[in-house]
Amino acid sequence: MTSSHDLTGTATMRAITQDRYGGSDVLRLARVPRPVVRDGQVLLRVHAAGLDRGTEHLMTGRPYAVRLASGVRRPRNPVPGRDAAGTVVEVGSGVTRFSPGDEVFGVAPGSFAEYALADADKLAHKPVGTSFAEAAVVPVSAGTALQALTGAGKVQPGQSVLVTGASGGVGSYAVQLAVDLGAEVTGVCSGAKRDHVRALGAHHVLDRRYDDWADGSRRYDLVLDVAGNPSLGRLRRALTPRGTAVFVGGEGAGVVTGMSRQLRGALLSPFVGQRLVLLVARERGADYERLGELVAAGRLVPSLDRTFPMERAVDAVRLLEDGTVRGKVAVTM
Repeated sequence: MTSSHDLTGTATMRAITQDRYGGSDVLRLARVPRPVVRDGQVLLRVHAAGLDRGTEHLMTGRPYAVRLASGVRRPRNPVPGRDAAGTVVEVGSGVTRFSPGDEVFGVAPGSFAEYALADADKLAHKPVGTSFAEAAVVPVSAGTALQALTGAGKVQPGQSVLVTGASGGVGSYAVQLAVDLGAEVTGVCSGAKRDHVRALGAHHVLDRRYDDWADGSRRYDLVLDVAGNPSLGRLRRALTPRGTAVFVGGEGAGVVTGMSRQLRGALLSPFVGQRLVLLVARERGADYERLGELVAAGRLVPSLDRTFPMERAVDAVRLLEDGTVRGKVAVTM
């Protein structure tokens, strides 16, 4: 798959684009100018791009606060996508870690395209023996899970960890990483996905419709609040007296900032014995290198549900909107 040129001689490429905010119906397959590499950047030929909730928020422009960074009236970058895996085509001045031909994965804004640019410090070498589609669903979600556990959560071996939304993108990695770090892990998911979460290594699995994880019958050293919108009271009832709750995500928490409950928790935290921490995840190549090593060693399995060709990218996004995905889906170019 190669780029072509328009009538002006500019190199072009195929990409999934959007000219306004909205659901999956705003996406179109089009031909756009191929990006030009700059200092500190790497140009990738994208082989696969992963989908995550962040990509959906940027596509819809909700909560509205995301538009402050992505464009008030319409997306500043018309090509969605962040997770990517591909082959290095060209490197900018100052880039020494990568060379043309290297297989890499990481964050490349506008990854739903044949080519995308990435900052060199947001890439890592693709794990040997891993497909591009598998590598593409690791960076954002697994990186967030890693930072939630080791940074914000400060998890220790032997601790009890509860992961809500355990079958989703971040949750599926959080379960695996917490087990690898020596914790006793309980995952919360829908009944239809219990076997999937158990296969990830969870020691206990709760059905979110019928099992109340905040009934006080069991308390946890660490709760990763990945999905849903539980009240602060419910979170605190699930914690030990000195436990920690990390706000990783949470849908339906307001259309303006999407973080009203999380911000209230962060303000309350200094006045109670429990820690209520708002995670601000960073995109770091060093984390992706660490995750790649775990994948290569068989200690972390890429949470890939299924793949879709670029021509069916809309179908992939619809699966994410419907909430039927187990783990993540990828778009292949």
